[in-house]
Amino acid sequence: MTTQATSPFSPPASHLVSPLVSPLARRRRHSRGMTLIEILVVLAIIGLIVGGVSIAAFNAFGESKLKQGYNDVIGVQKACEQYMLQKNDKCPKSLQDLKAAGVVSRVQKDPWGEDFIITCPGEHGSVVDVMSYGPDKKQGGDDDIMSWESPKEKEDKKGKDAK
Repeated sequence: MTTQATSPFSPPASHLVSPLVSPLARRRRHSRGMTLIEILVVLAIIGLIVGGVSIAAFNAFGESKLKQGYNDVIGVQKACEQYMLQKNDKCPKSLQDLKAAGVVSRVQKDPWGEDFIITCPGEHGSVVDVMSYGPDKKQGGDDDIMSWESPKEKEDKKGKDAK
């Protein structure tokens, strides 16, 4: 039986088989995965992205409520005008009157859950004025939605007041 003498300069026996194994496979064997710091950095980046998207979505949601409020005010104004034509210029006190007369199918509230304010005769050049107090639910704020003032007019007015 012959034994081979190993030289201190010769590679270990495990490396004799490795030419068959690709360098990529060797790297995978020594890889231990991601560190905790790397995972935390990825989670922080994801959190920042989600935060930015949610802020944009909430702003768009608020703006859409304002637009919906204006459209609802105009719809109620038109329904009130129709009611007044049917009832010989009698002013509706509330949306319940409009529903009882068959002008509207349901009593609706503004997007913030409050009743619309109906004023007859209109004080701003129309037969009837309709108003919603807006998001703050208080009269007199900049967020009030009125049938006699379009959103564009309101923006123009804010621009002039800022100057």
